[in-house]
Amino acid sequence: MSITRRDLFRLGALAGAAALSTHVLGAAPPAPAAARPLRILILGGTGFLGPHQVRYALSRGHTVTLFNRGRRPQEWPAEVEQLTGDRNEGALDALKGREWDVCIDNPTSIPFWVRDVGKVLKGKVGQYVFVSTISVYAASTAVDADESAPLATYEGKDVMKETQASLRANMGLYGPLKAACEREAQKRFGDRATIVRPGLIVGPGDESDRFTYWPVRLAAGGDVVAPGDGSDPVQFIDARDLAEWMIRLVEAKGTGVYNATGPDYTMRTDAMLYGIRATTTAGARLHWLPADFLEAQKVAPWRDMPVWLPGTGETAGFARRSNARAVGAGLTFRPLAATAADTLAWFRQQPAERQAKLGAGLTKEREAEVLKAWQAKATG
Repeated sequence: MSITRRDLFRLGALAGAAALSTHVLGAAPPAPAAARPLRILILGGTGFLGPHQVRYALSRGHTVTLFNRGRRPQEWPAEVEQLTGDRNEGALDALKGREWDVCIDNPTSIPFWVRDVGKVLKGKVGQYVFVSTISVYAASTAVDADESAPLATYEGKDVMKETQASLRANMGLYGPLKAACEREAQKRFGDRATIVRPGLIVGPGDESDRFTYWPVRLAAGGDVVAPGDGSDPVQFIDARDLAEWMIRLVEAKGTGVYNATGPDYTMRTDAMLYGIRATTTAGARLHWLPADFLEAQKVAPWRDMPVWLPGTGETAGFARRSNARAVGAGLTFRPLAATAADTLAWFRQQPAERQAKLGAGLTKEREAEVLKAWQAKATG
């Protein structure tokens, strides 16, 4: 199945886009107070990842300030300061003259956003954390590649002139622009910069459905199209695990670069799907269809078969990134069963019109067509 580097950047962008969704299930679990309370500034904070960070930080006794456009009001379990501005317009006045121990930059894919915030916060924050992506890497062929692997290169005329509009028009820019953001962060904040590179972010609240599809589909039962022979690796991280680890990381003043994906062992596609199925009582029947057959049926990896990419060729290392450094710095993972069950419970709380159309995966009609074609091939 042919996948270009441009496709990988686009796929990574779709994964990263999950961090911009708006619904979150529940509050962070009780946590012991941190040894030292921090003043934490979170840029964004009301999407997918941010609310988990906010709730966990509050439970640890930290003071939290949010900076965003104020378009997604939230209710918090304790007082949270809200500053309003627009980074796309350079409206950063609310940040001027203030100091924080930590700044966590969640939503940025545009390098000039990092540059402009860096100018305003120079000397005003003790640590700057940039949420990047594993899509910054130039290639995904190597197995167990770590944070030292080469990064994607921006090939345009002026990276500081790229905007959200140009990114929407060309999602192939996603990886190169994120890599450029990382370089700008390190330029502006030096050894006080922390770069976190998540893989696919999943869990309750993920509006992209690029994991949600599987708990929902398997809970529905019946005959289910499954990709490949089950041996391809998968990597992803529950947004709650990522958020809580990031707060603990800044408490420990952890800097440098981290691949933040999971789990902390090699998970195969079959282990993921059978593990999710085990959280239901529907008795779904998995039909493992070869990658070349899926390609012939125009069933795309990642979009139509969420989480999955072939574990060979150009994508051999996409779901085999080394996360040893992050695990060594305290990154932990809740069980797959917990993520699957919580995601399904959240999804079932959504309005009927939201549940009626998943953002990823095969429709019932399309799945039936593919299974019929496979059965015809098998009996022909």
